[in-house]
Amino acid sequence: MNILSPSILAADCARLGEQIDLAHGAGAKYLHIDIMDGMFVPAISFGMCVVSSLRKATGMVFDVHLMVEDPIRYVEEFASGGADIITVHLEACRDVGQTLERIRSLGKRVGLSIKPATPVSEAAPYLDRIDMLLIMTVEPGFGGQKYIAASTERIREARRIIADRGLDVDVEVDGGITRDNLKEVLEAGANVIVAGSAVFSGDIAENVQGMMETMETGV
Repeated sequence: MNILSPSILAADCARLGEQIDLAHGAGAKYLHIDIMDGMFVPAISFGMCVVSSLRKATGMVFDVHLMVEDPIRYVEEFASGGADIITVHLEACRDVGQTLERIRSLGKRVGLSIKPATPVSEAAPYLDRIDMLLIMTVEPGFGGQKYIAASTERIREARRIIADRGLDVDVEVDGGITRDNLKEVLEAGANVIVAGSAVFSGDIAENVQGMMETMETGV
């Protein structure tokens, strides 16, 4: 199933609740929440209090993306704060397997992310321990970047490995996704689509509906 996960990194923080409601009302089921620590990536973004506060305001699936060093330190707090899916970066973990097991032990869906320069093969040993593989299609840390064209083959490779092993793992893409390249990433094998500017710039409801129409029809 194809799923749209609007990223609040591109939303207007002064109108965050209102804009999330617009996206949800238009049909988006997931909400992508980027957590940045200023160490693994240069930027600093949201923290635990934002997740726990938003949890009181919406029933959307919280797709929490931890772009932080040694993320095992924080997974329990984000789990208790309302995260439904917790995704960590392979490159940020001291012990990838232990971190994934910790998320699973908290009853949450497990995601693993790789940066553009990290070979898909490095994530392959963990595919049977996760629910979702997040392939970054821009360098993590900032919104509004242009999609890296080489990402399409990486998505295709990931989907091929997953299919060959008979696994039920979502492939999520994050970075530079618009209606112009949405069909390309879907055809390559992505099924969870993170979109920031493409959703929150302009008419949010219209943007969500347009992207979801493409995801449903391929047009």
